[in-house]
Amino acid sequence: MRIIGGEFRSRLISAPKGVDIRPTQDKVREAIFNILGDISGRNVLELFAGSGAIGIEAISRGAGHVTFVDNNPRCINTIRDNLCSLGVDAARYDIIKADAVSIPARLNKSGRKFDVIFLDPPYYHDIAKNCLINIDAYDILAPIGLVFVEHFKKDSLASDLKTLAFSQERRYGDAMVTIYGRHDKDQNSGLSGNI
Repeated sequence: MRIIGGEFRSRLISAPKGVDIRPTQDKVREAIFNILGDISGRNVLELFAGSGAIGIEAISRGAGHVTFVDNNPRCINTIRDNLCSLGVDAARYDIIKADAVSIPARLNKSGRKFDVIFLDPPYYHDIAKNCLINIDAYDILAPIGLVFVEHFKKDSLASDLKTLAFSQERRYGDAMVTIYGRHDKDQNSGLSGNI
């Protein structure tokens, strides 16, 4: 996989071997970062991180700090190796081996807030929906933060959220990207472009 933009543009990163992951397509990653625009200094959370491609792309484009979460040891090792091969300062990231669906409770206890949350869980089984419900239930999204959910086009997401509000969605083949902001803020305040 290749990093699309920023400091590490065109550098290659590895996918974890022996792990069935579905990396986010380049065109989808490009669209997400076009929407976000300047993410300099932002605090980013990547759930179901896999290779860490989204979070590493965020670091490359100036994110202040990225937290990578995955429960597979091979993915954790691959993320660490990718960051080391690029020479990323260890102060700019955390790697947490944990279940991405339940991690919002733990992150909430630490008082951490994220400007951008990405989640790209395995398709089907309501994993995206359950993870979104937990993000909604715990106060980990910054006031003008955004949540990006990549999911299968036929997967239904939670519709009765209390703190998160639907902003927009776009389809890329069988994949959908759905974006949420906070109910209490202008839903487009964090968006700089179009998917």
